[in-house]
Amino acid sequence: MIRIVLADDHAIVREGLKRIVGDAKDFTVAGEAADGNQVMQIVRELDFDVLVLDLSMPGRSGMELIKLVKAEKPKIRILVLSMHQEMQYAVRAIKSGASGYLTKESAPAQLEQAIRKIAGGGAYISAEVAEQLALGAMPGAAQGLPHETLSDREFEVFRLLVSGAAVSDIAAKLNLSVKTVSTHKSNLMQKLGLQNQTELVRYALKHGLADPLG
Repeated sequence: MIRIVLADDHAIVREGLKRIVGDAKDFTVAGEAADGNQVMQIVRELDFDVLVLDLSMPGRSGMELIKLVKAEKPKIRILVLSMHQEMQYAVRAIKSGASGYLTKESAPAQLEQAIRKIAGGGAYISAEVAEQLALGAMPGAAQGLPHETLSDREFEVFRLLVSGAAVSDIAAKLNLSVKTVSTHKSNLMQKLGLQNQTELVRYALKHGLADPLG
């Protein structure tokens, strides 16, 4: 039996995932979480095999949460299920410790296949993501796009800014001070060579980084 925990801040999404998972006789839902803090509580309290994780939830989220889960229980396999199609999200998730990456537009059959594969010790990623990971690991790897130089935290602040969130809102969501978020914003703007919010949004649209958070 493969024990699964579903983590998504939208109850309707969790219900949909439970129905898909319930169709497999050897799958069982061991728990659910609606935010990053609940995820960590479940990780500490329950014994399970696969965490199906939304990339953006209240509290701790994204790459930070993946790293925290793996630090707490390295054997837990993580399948990221996200709204984001851009390869950069998938590459960062895998580098942070996830074993697979699916978009929420994927067919139910793909979810079942992905869970089985990573539960068995494998990885579930696209050929494009695998290629980017391989290229990045090579000595003297070529520098990619400017947003690929952002740290995980800067990247998270970047996508929240693009979604229209104010610095104070981002600080509250990420449990950071306004000053820290402002510093991240300044650093990422400098790395991207941008001057204002309009240029930031334009850059995100150009590189497919402005899809809905999820």
